[in-house]
Amino acid sequence: ETEETKALIFDSVYDSYKGVVAYVRVMSGEMKRGDSVYFLNTKKKIEVLEVGAFKLKYAPTKNLSEGEIGYVVTGLKSVSEAQVGDTIWNSGSQGVVDLSNAKPLPGYTKVKPYVFAGIFCVDGDDFPLLRDALDKLQMNDASLSFEPEMSTALGNGFRCGFLGLLHLEIVQERLEREYDLDLVVTSPSVSYVIVKKNGEEVMISSPSKLPDPAVIDQIKEPWIKVEILTPKDRVGGIMELVQGRRGVPKDIQYLDQSRVLLVQELPLSSVVVDFYDKLKSVSSGYASMNYEYLDFRASDLVKLDILVAGEKVDALSSILHKKEAHYLGASIVKKLKDIIPRTQFEIALQAAIGSKIVARETISALRKDVTAKLYGGDRTRKDKLLKKQKAGKKRMKRVGKVDLPQEAFLSILKKD
Repeated sequence: ETEETKALIFDSVYDSYKGVVAYVRVMSGEMKRGDSVYFLNTKKKIEVLEVGAFKLKYAPTKNLSEGEIGYVVTGLKSVSEAQVGDTIWNSGSQGVVDLSNAKPLPGYTKVKPYVFAGIFCVDGDDFPLLRDALDKLQMNDASLSFEPEMSTALGNGFRCGFLGLLHLEIVQERLEREYDLDLVVTSPSVSYVIVKKNGEEVMISSPSKLPDPAVIDQIKEPWIKVEILTPKDRVGGIMELVQGRRGVPKDIQYLDQSRVLLVQELPLSSVVVDFYDKLKSVSSGYASMNYEYLDFRASDLVKLDILVAGEKVDALSSILHKKEAHYLGASIVKKLKDIIPRTQFEIALQAAIGSKIVARETISALRKDVTAKLYGGDRTRKDKLLKKQKAGKKRMKRVGKVDLPQEAFLSILKKD
């Protein structure tokens, strides 16, 4: 019997002629064209169409042996089937293959998106083009995930999962440049783990999927370790910024006379929207940052609902820390007050946590000057007309509906 073959995939790309090409390091045995091999984590079987080494282009060779780095042409049509970290395996023996005894090389973990954003077309008719573009992008990028999403404000689109903010920016740029699409990208959010009272854990990526609060034991959010390199005279402002985002200082290292490395732990939700911009402002552009994921931690998180004329608007709901709810709720209703046009009746804008209202603004009604035609006479004549108008406004408020303009959603949902 020959030795079993194991090769570690460290990258994979989609080639329109060859299909998926896996970049591998052979850890034991050897691989050659015509071998039947298995992907141990995805349990996929393929026949090797070509193996070779790199010489700034694909250079086919007869085989790849232990310790060598090269490529394997798999013939697969999706890079999600040749995932980075997976093990290509061949038993090295003829006859029946038993996958249960094959041990993959250590280190493989399934890619999980951490940052989520909605992607919609400015023109609703471009939706099929957006779907095709995301399908093609996913051929080259297995870490991109997406599912259809329907928004009352923005129409049909996709809820996309990304590895981080840089990944989001790259995907957005490629969609706009390579596929010539005009896009609306909503403000990024993160995934949360819901621990129910029966012990069950559920991961959600949208506030609308939050279960009934009565069954929730705790909500966990992702935390990250952030390393910030900055001039030492900017340390005070950066520490203040981090503490305002619920950060926990861990370490300060003075690298030389002028540079400092700050190590902090922060909730990912505090970083995904505008933390980097604020960091650049505080440090006059001198600070740089790097982050890595740590774990999910339980926090005092709540769902903030926005009510317009007493009705919840799901698209504007968000999950956030209880301390931030009043500030953010007040900010949203204030924005809405400036954008929603006035009607013939009064409109109440409210931010609520469950049944508790934490912020309110009121859009006053348009009123006709019903007393303009009166001149002189008894005061009761004026009061009679005003009372009649008040009753009409009250009746209209009871039956009136508020149509939210698209700008109202865009101003809150869209990334600045």
